[in-house]
Amino acid sequence: MLVFAVRYAYNTVMFNIISIIIGVIALLFTVVGLVPLLGWTNWLILPFAGVGALFGLVSSRNSGLYFCLIVMAISALRLSLGGGII
Repeated sequence: MLVFAVRYAYNTVMFNIISIIIGVIALLFTVVGLVPLLGWTNWLILPFAGVGALFGLVSSRNSGLYFCLIVMAISALRLSLGGGII
């Protein structure tokens, strides 16, 4: 029973690390999407960061979830300022 508890705790922490890695990759593409005429990349970033947020939701910690939500908010703000296309 103790082995199962340790393995479960390890997996939930790994989900947080995966979420943070996905969030960092999405943040790098968000910076590219801030350049004029490259705002269409934000349409690709939103679902990618959403997957990272789902990994963070399953995790035992919340840092990856909040990080991906912040990246999604930045992308959504850029999309709203650009009219949703550019």
